[in-house]
Amino acid sequence: MNLRRLRPCFLLLLFAALPLGAQSPAPLQAKLDAMVKAYPGHVGLYAHNLTTGATVAEDAGRPVPTASVIKVSLMLQAFEQVKAGKLRLDKPLTLTADNQVEGSGILRVLTPGLRLSLRDTIALMMTLSDNTATNMVIDAVGLAPTNAMLARMGMKNTYFYKKVFKPAAGPQPADQKQFGLGKTTAREMADVLEGIYRCDLGDRDLCRQMITIMRNQQYRAMLPRYLDDADASDGLSPIADKIGSLDEARNDVALVYSQSSPLVISIFTYDNPDHSWTPDNKAEIEIGKLAQAIVAAWSPQGLARTIPHVLAPAR
Repeated sequence: MNLRRLRPCFLLLLFAALPLGAQSPAPLQAKLDAMVKAYPGHVGLYAHNLTTGATVAEDAGRPVPTASVIKVSLMLQAFEQVKAGKLRLDKPLTLTADNQVEGSGILRVLTPGLRLSLRDTIALMMTLSDNTATNMVIDAVGLAPTNAMLARMGMKNTYFYKKVFKPAAGPQPADQKQFGLGKTTAREMADVLEGIYRCDLGDRDLCRQMITIMRNQQYRAMLPRYLDDADASDGLSPIADKIGSLDEARNDVALVYSQSSPLVISIFTYDNPDHSWTPDNKAEIEIGKLAQAIVAAWSPQGLARTIPHVLAPAR
């Protein structure tokens, strides 16, 4: 028997028998590992190719501060109540001084008494991350139903604690002070977006409306940074996303319609040393580069030019 000839086969079999964690990671995972290791803050990341089933992850199960990303869950609960007949998208909501708070958005500088439809208020909450609009939607929808929905969906580490820039009302979970407005994991928030893409809600028109709202996102400096060079006024983006920003945390989660497949990309950064609010913020650049690496690996042709189907095929 020629042992020299058998040696390569033996080594191949031995390698295949090793536990998965002992094998060399795939090229994309290895690249992301190196990028995250070199970054001075912390990163939670989960991405899923919705056609091939491929996934990559970085600390995707660790609970992280959501900042405004948690507003996705409030939108979803609003549309769930619309489907159930408890709310209407044309329900008028009235802007009050009590709900006007600082931070992102436009309603804080407008005159109390202004009336907006529920849908328009949700659109401001999602596309401008309007904090005052968020407080108005909370009044209409409720946080208790939102958190009950998340629990029903199996989201064990996703929670929406309180109104924006308002004291927490009533008893709160012990970790509220740690996370602020909301908590989630990169994996769980990706699962929420996948549920919208699959239309687990069961009303495809309402699911399309949610994705359309998110495709109108006005803040383009994070996940779309190196992917989508169109102006936000140029029409619907192939990236449907929601951002969240604090001094020390920058986050972006998205349905990304690439030429090869729809992708879900969920990226959270926290404990960031760069607290600046400029286009050169290092966390925002990092998110852009991570998303760019994922799309380059899974869809070298880039983003889809047209999107004939924004939802998964009906089951």
